[in-house]
Amino acid sequence: MATPKPDRSPTIMTEIVLPSHTNALGTIFGGVVMGWVDIAAAIAAQRYARSNVVTASIDYLNFINPIKTGWTVQVTAQVSFVGRTSMEVEVLVDAEKSQTGERKRATHAYLTFVAVDEKGRPKQVPPYEPKTAEEKTLYEEAKIRRERRLHWR
Repeated sequence: MATPKPDRSPTIMTEIVLPSHTNALGTIFGGVVMGWVDIAAAIAAQRYARSNVVTASIDYLNFINPIKTGWTVQVTAQVSFVGRTSMEVEVLVDAEKSQTGERKRATHAYLTFVAVDEKGRPKQVPPYEPKTAEEKTLYEEAKIRRERRLHWR
């Protein structure tokens, strides 16, 4: 069976916020959200690379709106840029109060992953060529973020 051609590997993960995920104010711990972001992004990167991956960096993670106990959280991740061995993954986190349908963006982040072989060494990933106008714009923006990351080293 042939390996499918890589696409942006969209991944959607849905979670419900349980009391064990929250602080005394009934809002989710930031670390829980960060964990979900990392997992969804890793799945998208693995699907794209058809390889194990490791998290190399996260640009920033700002908490825009609180997420409360009982709410549903949707984490959407997809590859936005591909280098030789690395991939940038964009992650959007939306929170929904299921009883009312009220939905808010909770956070937005960019993570970088490196594909690795069985010995943990970086390995090449398939090239990505954006097709649509939107994908081309996102790709160009991602190239700028990549240059900034390389400058920060």
